[in-house]
Amino acid sequence: MKKLMKNTLVIVALFTALLANANAPLNNLNDARKTTLSLDNVKQGNILLIKNNYDVVIYKEKIETSGNYIKGFDLSELPKGDYFFELNKDSEIKIIPFHVSNNLVAYKTGKESTIFKPSIKSIDNKVYISKLSLNQEPLDINVYYEDAQGDDFNLIYSETITNDSKNIGRVLSLDGRLEGTYKIVTKTEGRTFVDYVQF
Repeated sequence: MKKLMKNTLVIVALFTALLANANAPLNNLNDARKTTLSLDNVKQGNILLIKNNYDVVIYKEKIETSGNYIKGFDLSELPKGDYFFELNKDSEIKIIPFHVSNNLVAYKTGKESTIFKPSIKSIDNKVYISKLSLNQEPLDINVYYEDAQGDDFNLIYSETITNDSKNIGRVLSLDGRLEGTYKIVTKTEGRTFVDYVQF
């Protein structure tokens, strides 16, 4: 009887210890399946996307807090294939590719890339376009004009800049007599960017 009481007390003590530690960070299966993404210098309002190889958005999040970003994602249930994280910042897009196979996720180390967005500034009737292109990719520029009555945008200028330099720049002089909205569409590295300038 004494031995039975002693064994019962041991079982009760073990059960109590398990209950007490139920909220402790244990190595459960869900945590083990998560892939951690860590990004430095994010800003509030930046957009984080997960896309598949066909450029279809699987996940979208607006960054709430500036600083460092760390989050775990369970990506193991995605179909086998290539995917990438895309952080859309003010002046650049950071791309971090990864591969999913047999419920395992692996970053493609060394394959990260950055696309620098074209910078569009207007002063008086001049539009300044600049772009950092580390891969020396061409830049397509199309300028559309919409008059003050709000008619449809009409193409008024088109150019493709190919450059041996890593810095692309162009200054466009617009007709100061044509008041209205100008839509500037730039295309490079498989991306399209749209900016509006009002005179």
